[in-house]
Amino acid sequence: MSSGPPAKTWKSVFMDPPGPRSKGAAVFLAVKGACMGAADTVPGVSGGTIALITGIYQDLLAAVKSVDARAIHRLLVLDIKGALAGVHLRFLLSLFCGIGIAVFSLARVMNYLLVHHPVPTWSLFFGLIAASIWAVGRRVTAWSAGPAAGFCAGAAAAWYVVGLVPAQTPETIWFVFLSGMVAVCAMILPGLSGAFILLILGKYEYVLGLVENPFVPANLGMLAVLAAGCAVGLAGFARLLKYVLDTRPDFAIASLTGLMLGSMRKIWPWKEPLVTEQIHGKLVVITERNIWPEPVFSELMIPLVLMAAGFGVVVAMERISSRWSSAHQTVSSEFSGSPPSEQ
Repeated sequence: MSSGPPAKTWKSVFMDPPGPRSKGAAVFLAVKGACMGAADTVPGVSGGTIALITGIYQDLLAAVKSVDARAIHRLLVLDIKGALAGVHLRFLLSLFCGIGIAVFSLARVMNYLLVHHPVPTWSLFFGLIAASIWAVGRRVTAWSAGPAAGFCAGAAAAWYVVGLVPAQTPETIWFVFLSGMVAVCAMILPGLSGAFILLILGKYEYVLGLVENPFVPANLGMLAVLAAGCAVGLAGFARLLKYVLDTRPDFAIASLTGLMLGSMRKIWPWKEPLVTEQIHGKLVVITERNIWPEPVFSELMIPLVLMAAGFGVVVAMERISSRWSSAHQTVSSEFSGSPPSEQ
């Protein structure tokens, strides 16, 4: 008489789903996560862009999609092994470990640089995003009418969104939850920054304060609310993105490239404040406009060098990622659910 399939062990629950299969791959994935986290702390720079250029975007969407209703139901009935059996746990742990370390360690640094050295900082980001547009756009295999329309629509949408005026909004639980849910959707979209969406919603400075002092009891509770909103938004939106990328890849990649191009409006280094306002004791720029820099070589040299450096970093990251994938045969073999074949 058959006793049915053998019960899953904790090792099989952890090792069977897709994820990095070596310590080196896990560390490299965490480094990519740290780059995403660093990008997501800056209004106008997207962690989704980093995921795209480092070759883990589809893996990220698949991993988020693996946390489905069945897994949540099993978790609620305390079937922990059953809940985790289909979740890409190793991928998510490695990636979000890197994201978390970067967000909590770089929040103060990014805030300081943007306040005290805005032109050099935005110049570096400008180079990063310019190279990202090139790196992602060349993945479109055929620029037909559909991808071209998606590119134009994405560019127009991003150009409009980044021009919106940041609002003052309540610091209540429901709105913090909603902010997390909306911001995380932008966070995984190349070209639309989750940090900038928080700025538009009037919650960037508030969330930055929570992250800078995470162990204050009140802050810890609101961070949990924000994280819950992010989880809900991510679970739903990632499925939509994954579907479009699987069914219409050229259209999806072209649209994402357009989003990045439109976001350049926000990242242009030279700006002139138009309206400022005191918020929580700090002078905050509410509206601004892009201007051309003064044609003084000594003042342009550092920004131009940083733009070139940012461009070079993206090119180097893409080449390193490609070489890493080649060294492990393919990205899919490294992140496959099957163990490596025995020689």
